[in-house]
Order: sequence, then C-alpha cells, then structure tokens
Amino acid sequence: MFTGSFVALITPMFDDGQIDYPALQELVEFHIKNGSHGIVSVGTTGESATLSFDENIEVVRRTVEYAKGRIPVVAGAGANSTAEAIFLSQQLADSGVQGFLSVVPYYNKPQQKGMIAHFNAIADATDLPVILYNVPSRTVADMLPQTVAELAKHPKIVGIKDATGDISRLKAMQPLLPDDFVLLSGDDSSSCEFLQEGGHGVISVTANIAPKQVADMCNAAKEQNYSLAAEINADIAELHTQLFIEPNPVLPKWALCKMGLTHSAFLRLPLVESELESQNAIEDAMRKAKVIV
Repeated sequence: MFTGSFVALITPMFDDGQIDYPALQELVEFHIKNGSHGIVSVGTTGESATLSFDENIEVVRRTVEYAKGRIPVVAGAGANSTAEAIFLSQQLADSGVQGFLSVVPYYNKPQQKGMIAHFNAIADATDLPVILYNVPSRTVADMLPQTVAELAKHPKIVGIKDATGDISRLKAMQPLLPDDFVLLSGDDSSSCEFLQEGGHGVISVTANIAPKQVADMCNAAKEQNYSLAAEINADIAELHTQLFIEPNPVLPKWALCKMGLTHSAFLRLPLVESELESQNAIEDAMRKAKVIV
C-alpha cells in the first residue's frame, strides 16, 4: 500500500492566505491522472507548521474526499509534543486515510529512548499504520538505525521516510528490519539510488511538479529496470536541485502556479515569495524536464 511514488502535496492558498479547496481538488485529479501511487497530505510541504489543527484536519479530510479511494492518502500527523501528535491522529482516525506520517520531534531534541517512547505512544493510540519520518536537517535530532529497528517491533509502525540523503543509512537499516518494513526516500536527489539499493518508494517534493516522471521511475525500479529508472531520473535531476534552492515549499508552490494548477503561490509567514533569480532557475529546470513548454 505504501510503495511507489507518494507526492508530498502542497496546500494551495488564495492570496489572502485562505486554503484554496478547488485547487486542492484539481491537484488531486492531476496526480491520479499522472500515475502517482499515493498522496501525503499536510506534511512539511503542505505547510503543516502554519496550519491550525482545524485546517490540518479539514485539508486531510478534503484530500481523502477528492481522492475517492482511487489512491491512498497518508496524513501528516506529527508534532514535537507527543500529546499533540496523538490528538491529530485520533481526530483523523475516521477520515479515511490509510495511515499517518509522524516526524521525529523537532526543537526539543529528544534522546533515542525518548523517540521510542514518543512513537510507541502514538502507535498505541491509533488503529492505523504509522510511518516514521526522519529528517535531521529540519528536526536536528536524528533517529538512528537501532532506534528504527526497535520501533519496527510495534505492529502498527510499518515504515520510515528517510530524508537524510545518505544511502549508507539505508544500508545500515536494512539488515535490522523485517522484510515487510517499508523504506521510503524523503530526499529527491538521492531517491533513484535509494530505490536501486532496495528502497520501496519515495515521498517526493518533485512529484508535485513532475508526477508522471517520478511514478515512472518508481515503476521501473520495481521491475528492476534500473537503467530506465536512472534515465527517467536524469531528466528531472535539475528539478530535484532547483526546487530546494529556497526553503520548501516556496518554489514548488511557484512552479505549480506557473503551470496553471493553482491560483496563487501564496505562502504563510514566515515563508515569503521566492526571489526572481530563483524563479528563473526553476522555470529553466521545468522546461528541461518538459513539464512546461
């Protein structure tokens, strides 16, 4: 269920900062049409840090409604407070999501034992699968392979999104984990190599802009056609880089507006509009990837 290309979907907004639900529906259709295998709703790319609890819950529910069961939806439900993460998971338990993505607590820098207690408490509080999310570039705290292995013993903890970009980290985890534990790349630049080394899929920012290419890359890797996967990846490699020259999701939002899929590239403070130089760079990368003419 959690393999292949899952798009880390943006949350579209109008120029006044209100959530643009018609654009959200259009984006869901865009991803289904272009072969995305699933959606992650209100993760980092969905501006989870600046959505209220009520907005977070409503965006996830609407995403599920628009998907109509055609592809799975995973809800971002992480927090640096265990109680808040449990609250979000419980509020979304009946939303129709297939699982939760839960990030390593940020800012308070928990010990490895603290991470184990945190994620076990979340998994104990839900009947749905939980995918761990390790992104030390944002959280500072880094979940080590031995900690992942300990958490994998919980029947509700079924996978990890690893955004370290370090393939040696994947190789360190693999022998410690059960065969059915899902390994997902959270780093677009290294995602093709991640798949070649035994990863099961990606949770991708680039897939916002190039969903068909990312899905095709995952399909090729699943068939062990790694030369084709690498060829597809080469066509979008510049996107992987240029989308992150400003903080995510500044440029993905600008790119989607440029493609006519959203009405605005509005971001909530403290994020602001991208620089003209960055816009030119991402537009050039989009043309090379043939996502715009």
